[in-house]
Amino acid sequence: MKTMIDTLRPAIVSLALFTGLCGVAYPLISTAALQIIFSSQAQGSLIIGKSGTPLGSELIGQNFSDPKYFWGRLSATSPYAYNASNSSGSNLGSNNPALMDAVKGRVAALQAADPANTKPIPVDLVTASGSGVDPHISPAAAEYQLARVAKTRGLPEADLHKLIEKYTEGRQLGMLGEPTVNVLELNLALDGKL
Repeated sequence: MKTMIDTLRPAIVSLALFTGLCGVAYPLISTAALQIIFSSQAQGSLIIGKSGTPLGSELIGQNFSDPKYFWGRLSATSPYAYNASNSSGSNLGSNNPALMDAVKGRVAALQAADPANTKPIPVDLVTASGSGVDPHISPAAAEYQLARVAKTRGLPEADLHKLIEKYTEGRQLGMLGEPTVNVLELNLALDGKL
C-alpha cells in the first residue's frame, strides 16, 4: 500500500526539477546567450557619445522643443513625454476631440516656429506613435523642419540635408517598413556629441 510520501514524491521531484530548469537554468542560459549574440540590444541599444558616456537609447525618443533641434513625434506617455516606463499609445479615435486638439496644437507650434514654411506638414509630426516613445520620424518630416533648424543654428541647409541622409535608416531587410530618421541621433550629431 502506498503512503502519502510515496504519492507526493513525484509531484515534489517534478516541482523541484522544473523550477530548476525553467526558473533558474533557462533564464541564465538565455540571458548569457543574448548578452553574447546581441550585446548592444541586451544593454538597451545605448547611444555612446564621443566622451564615452551614454546619451540615450536608439529605441526611446527624447523631448526636444527648442527650435534649434529637430522635433520628434508627439509622445502619448504620462506623466511626462517619452516616459519609457509608461509606454503606450493615446488610444484616441480619429474623431475624438482630444486627438483633434493635440493635432491642432502641434500644427500651431510648427507654424509658429517657422511661419515662412508653407509645405504640407507630415502626419508623423502631429500624431503620436503606438508606443508613445518612438524616436523616429519620416525623412519628409525631417526635411520639413530643415529650414527652421538651419536658420536657428546658422548652418547651410545642404549640410543639414547631408546629416539627415546620414541618420536615415532604410527599410528593414530592404523591403519591410519605411525609411526613418532617428531624431535623437540626429540632434546629438547637431550638437557635436556623436
